[in-house]
Amino acid sequence: MSIALLFGLFFGLLIIGAPIAIALGASTFITLVTMTSTSPLEIAGMIFEKIDSYSLMAIPMFILAGNLLSKGSSAQRIIDFAKSLVGHLPGGLPMAAIFASIIFAAVSGSSPATVVAIGSIMFGAIEQAGYPKRYAIGTVATAGSLGILIPPSIVLIVYGVTAEVSIGKLFMAGVIPGIIIGLMMMAVTYIGAVRLGFKRSKPEPWSIRFKKMKEASWALMTIVIVIGGIYGGIFTPTEAAAVAAVWAFFVSMFIYRDIHWSDLYATFLGAAKTSAMIMFIIANAMIFAHFLTLENVPHMITQLLIDAHVGPILFLVFVNILLFFAGDFMEPSAIIMIMVPLLLPVAKALGIDPIHFGIIVTINMELGMITPPVGLNLFVTSGITGVSLKDVIVYAWPWASMILLGLLIVTYIPEISLWLPHLIYGQN
Repeated sequence: MSIALLFGLFFGLLIIGAPIAIALGASTFITLVTMTSTSPLEIAGMIFEKIDSYSLMAIPMFILAGNLLSKGSSAQRIIDFAKSLVGHLPGGLPMAAIFASIIFAAVSGSSPATVVAIGSIMFGAIEQAGYPKRYAIGTVATAGSLGILIPPSIVLIVYGVTAEVSIGKLFMAGVIPGIIIGLMMMAVTYIGAVRLGFKRSKPEPWSIRFKKMKEASWALMTIVIVIGGIYGGIFTPTEAAAVAAVWAFFVSMFIYRDIHWSDLYATFLGAAKTSAMIMFIIANAMIFAHFLTLENVPHMITQLLIDAHVGPILFLVFVNILLFFAGDFMEPSAIIMIMVPLLLPVAKALGIDPIHFGIIVTINMELGMITPPVGLNLFVTSGITGVSLKDVIVYAWPWASMILLGLLIVTYIPEISLWLPHLIYGQN
């Protein structure tokens, strides 16, 4: 009865247009108060207890680092570097946009920030070079979604906290899948450009390439600091987030000098607003998941699937379909906080590695960022370009299909995700 009330209230609130955080929190609050002896004060204490996590402290720091770098010239320098490497190939300019998005995703850790930073510069340039509008829109809208897979990733942090697994291992596990999907998207771009009749041009001299790499090196050092620091055991992912924020401040203020003291208030306020929004969703999703755990729902689902003799292959098909549709309607952090406590026990019972499972979940969240009706990257792209949402969806699908193909490959070849974490951290 209590589970029926919980989900009835939750979906009812969503249907009438309540924000996902309110739907999660209000449905859980009403169910706990009416169906259990839990008092409102206990629920408030439970919320603060759930978000009192050292690992979650990384989220506002990575958001701040991304804001500082995206407000300045870091994106332009990364784009120039990417163009110098692949700009001479057929489809070189949109390929450079994808390449730059991959790099900037690793710098900012944010999908919408990547779309804004790279897209606002590259959309017009790609069109002016004679490419169809779908190239300008499809490449950046979809490549920006790699921001939640390539570390540092806020989504991977949320999964790590929820699943109680190493965030450092998750960061390492996202590297190779992110690169593979990015290369697949670049391959589609190259093949399409060749069919459209675009030719190779003269590549830039290596001296120019090294010069542009040097100009972008201060921004690129953010990746080295975060990944190298975690890999080298110098600091934890949370400490890496703080170091990244300080480094981004130093680079933007004193090296590139493209952010001024007068800009800091708006930059910090924007990071605070985004952090508060994410943390509010996480807090409400955590008590929602906590109630499901109290009611033994994860155990019942696990037992039901085991009794039905569902194997790992069929289970992962079910997971991908479920998460794909959930990603069409809900924000990634909320999906993870709700679904992972339900699905991860089953995955473990079937012998699926929790790190591998986390990458599967995250790639599904990527698809959710670029599929209607709630694909955030679609709205961001539409807002930047002035193109209708319907056209953005149509233009994005050739590249989005590569993410879907990448999901299938990563799902059933776990070594793609697990090889690097095992190499760095060992098998355990």
